[in-house]
Amino acid sequence: MTSDPQAALPAASLDDDASLPGPAVGNGADRGAGQGVDALLERLASLPSLMVAFSGGADSAFLLAAAVRALGPERVEAATAVSPSLPAAELDRARAFAEGLGVVHHSPATDELSREGYRANAGDRCFFCKTELMSVVGPLAAARGVAAVATGTNADDLAAGFRPGIRAAAGAGAITPLADAGLTKAEIRAASKAWGLSTWDKPAAACLASRIAYGVEVTAEGLRRVAEAEEALRDAFGAAAIPVRNLRVRDMGGGTARVEIDAELVAAVAERPSLLKAVTGFAEVRLDSQGFRSGAMNELLPNPERYR
Repeated sequence: MTSDPQAALPAASLDDDASLPGPAVGNGADRGAGQGVDALLERLASLPSLMVAFSGGADSAFLLAAAVRALGPERVEAATAVSPSLPAAELDRARAFAEGLGVVHHSPATDELSREGYRANAGDRCFFCKTELMSVVGPLAAARGVAAVATGTNADDLAAGFRPGIRAAAGAGAITPLADAGLTKAEIRAASKAWGLSTWDKPAAACLASRIAYGVEVTAEGLRRVAEAEEALRDAFGAAAIPVRNLRVRDMGGGTARVEIDAELVAAVAERPSLLKAVTGFAEVRLDSQGFRSGAMNELLPNPERYR
């Protein structure tokens, strides 16, 4: 990888779909996200090279695929941070996806647990997480001669307001092409489907630390416990023919776990409470009657505005 645009391969033409990964697409209107996708590709094509902070989720996967379309795989790299907060299966999927696009994939280790603010797990935990991420991915990009680092932040993330991690990444110089193009989560999924990306309908998969209630210390053991609980519970639901899509086991502190699943499945699981016995390591396991919702832990913050 080189940061010299003259030495790099020319960017793929936005109209030359035959040379791009995934099935052919036509003009912006055909891509499902309209002008936002066109704006995204134009922005990416203006970069000499790019490293995507690649979690493996739908947003960063789409960004990675778009970068390959705009720049060609030789000028794009992906980095998936490896730490106790990342489920092992997610790393395997991220690596396979990146390799399928023909880009170099890195899996550098990050050490969020070395940061006191992360372990303390206040409402700004994500700030310390993203600070650690950029302290590793930024120098990696520089060492590889990559011109910019981008995250998968989308327009909905900015509108939500509660995103300390976005502030940290921006402060470290990361760019946010999806958000800059005004692309929402729904538009990203639609465009991903049009491009034939396997991640188009992938459920949200926030880091494992998001399962631990604010104020409860984040530890490697605690992260491992929720990861194992979710895996065991997903297996139990599968054996019971309950088609769960979104699943969270939240560590509420005091030995209590709260299980969130798709809202339409709450009644079915409530009728079979024995399924929750698959969750071990907690003295009490409760089923959340409201069902899964992203950012549920933020509801418990006494003063969420403080972290916006």
